[in-house]
Amino acid sequence: MSQPNLAYIPYEDFVADVKAIGAAVRAGDWTPDFVVGIGRGGLVPGAYLSHSTGISMLSVDHSSKVYGFADELLVKLAHQTAEGERILFVDDINDSGSTIAYLLDAIRAHGGDMANARVAVLINNVRSKATVDYWSREIDRSVTKDWFVFPWEAMQERESLIDEAEEVPERLA
Repeated sequence: MSQPNLAYIPYEDFVADVKAIGAAVRAGDWTPDFVVGIGRGGLVPGAYLSHSTGISMLSVDHSSKVYGFADELLVKLAHQTAEGERILFVDDINDSGSTIAYLLDAIRAHGGDMANARVAVLINNVRSKATVDYWSREIDRSVTKDWFVFPWEAMQERESLIDEAEEVPERLA
């Protein structure tokens, strides 16, 4: 397999994406009580969105793969939604949809009120198995094979980025 095309997203584009999501949230009739950054990729966008909208931020570290850790927080968030608090999950990309599906399934499984949970991403893959409520840009993974590198990921070594991209080859082929 040839090496993936690493598509570096300029900081200015990232900021514009966050502003677009913030504007969409403010324009709607559903206002979250909390922005929840999904670790790792959603932490920076979540923080920016929190500052942009003035909505307090929480975080769930799903990417660490420390099982049970994120799950305890998801149980708490499920209870918050059941009590009427609105939660906006934020991630960098809805690619395969597995992260978003996992989080929303956990909220549902622990008695969460799904009317009080929504999802925002910077980039939304129209072929994802998960749907999101807010996004700035859409891609079609059957056409777009780039591996997006967000500004905070630019700190990572190129070889590490390539290894990460190649972990899910069907996204790139």
